[in-house]
Amino acid sequence: MSLTATAYAVVPDTELVARAAAGEGVCFDRLVERYHRQIANFVFRMVGNYETALDLSQEVFIKVYGSLDRYNPEFKFSTWIYKIASNTAIDHLRKQSVPVTSLYSVSGDDEEFELPIPAKGPSPERVLEYSERSAQIEEVISKLPPRYRELIVLRHVSELSYDEIAEVTGLPLGTVKNRIFRAREAMRKHLVRMGIEGIA
Repeated sequence: MSLTATAYAVVPDTELVARAAAGEGVCFDRLVERYHRQIANFVFRMVGNYETALDLSQEVFIKVYGSLDRYNPEFKFSTWIYKIASNTAIDHLRKQSVPVTSLYSVSGDDEEFELPIPAKGPSPERVLEYSERSAQIEEVISKLPPRYRELIVLRHVSELSYDEIAEVTGLPLGTVKNRIFRAREAMRKHLVRMGIEGIA
């Protein structure tokens, strides 16, 4: 049975997936419309380049389309697609693997990660003149190692719950919470170094 565009808006993800897997292309189109913006935003926050994010987002949906018959409806479709997007973005970042120098490191989970020294950028006095802190916060997020950046973006940009993040990443819930805490602390210290205080 054909549905109007308005009617599709209330069709659950699981039904759209089942119908798309059965060959109803319009149902997959609706899934893309439903998730394209948030997946593109997530990938952009991970890779930091708009054109690359668009290419990778397209790659994500190609992978999703090719895997529809393997989707398990017991799990949320949104979590499943974020997992594919996360793997795609991290694979891309691994291929780039640009080494950085560091001013300090933060340890945890029996590992250390480093935030790079800011390039010759604005002084703390200049930073404090900016009307908003968002650009500086985005910059610090972009300097987190991919596995930590992924968690921060999933939690604070995509607004997934800790349980959903654990499902996306395959990490134990306790590890997710621990790494998010450590990433936030590393970001806070880095922002303080940049002259930005009062960040929780």
